[in-house]
Amino acid sequence: MNAIEVKNLSFGYSRSTIIENTSFSIPEGDLLALIGPNGGGKTTLLKLLLGLLKPATGTVQIFGENVPCRKIPVGYVPQNTNANLEFPITVTQCVATGFVKGKENLSELKPLLEKVGVQDFADKRLGELSGGERQKVLIARALACKPKILFLDEPSSNMDAQGQENLFKLLAKLNQDMTIVLVSHDLMAISKYVKSVLCVNRCVHYHPGNGLTGESLHEAYGCEIDLIAHGVVGHRVLSDHDHSHCHSKH
Repeated sequence: MNAIEVKNLSFGYSRSTIIENTSFSIPEGDLLALIGPNGGGKTTLLKLLLGLLKPATGTVQIFGENVPCRKIPVGYVPQNTNANLEFPITVTQCVATGFVKGKENLSELKPLLEKVGVQDFADKRLGELSGGERQKVLIARALACKPKILFLDEPSSNMDAQGQENLFKLLAKLNQDMTIVLVSHDLMAISKYVKSVLCVNRCVHYHPGNGLTGESLHEAYGCEIDLIAHGVVGHRVLSDHDHSHCHSKH
């Protein structure tokens, strides 16, 4: 069964088209990375998949249910982990807000914290944690509803190479039990753990497997890009290209 089914999807703001007549399907159990230039529609597409935005045309289904889904538990980790850092809430209290209302189960809190590796920070305030630690706390909160699919927007932003590696190891572990979709603007953050890639730049191109070819990168960025990666650290090498056809700065 497909985790996500998108048919003839279009969306725009005012007169500007962001996503144009897009159709694709994502298999259950995938660990998918959405890549593309800034302004290409990655976060917009993520919000359409979540049902936070209403498409101009087309449909989105998650496990056969039209979005926004009420029958299918969905987890979401937003991009900005630096908001409201002075708000007096502890790690435990934050994660507890992720339980379905009326179904709070405090006995499940400790295992959730342990699952993402933040049990030692249970009584600390969010503002006392690093960006990577806060990201893990938000993942734990998203897991509280026992989602079948987990969406993350730029989860590795502001992390060093080792932090990115640790995050992807966690996501790979979670991927054993759920489908995962994440947005990334940074090609260096695309990890060996990713199973497939969705290139987003108004049009959408799905590529099974985590290999990024020159063709797939051209589809996403509208310019020639070479990518070299080894170990934890990735390096981008950009060949000459016509800037008039490239939507992102390098």
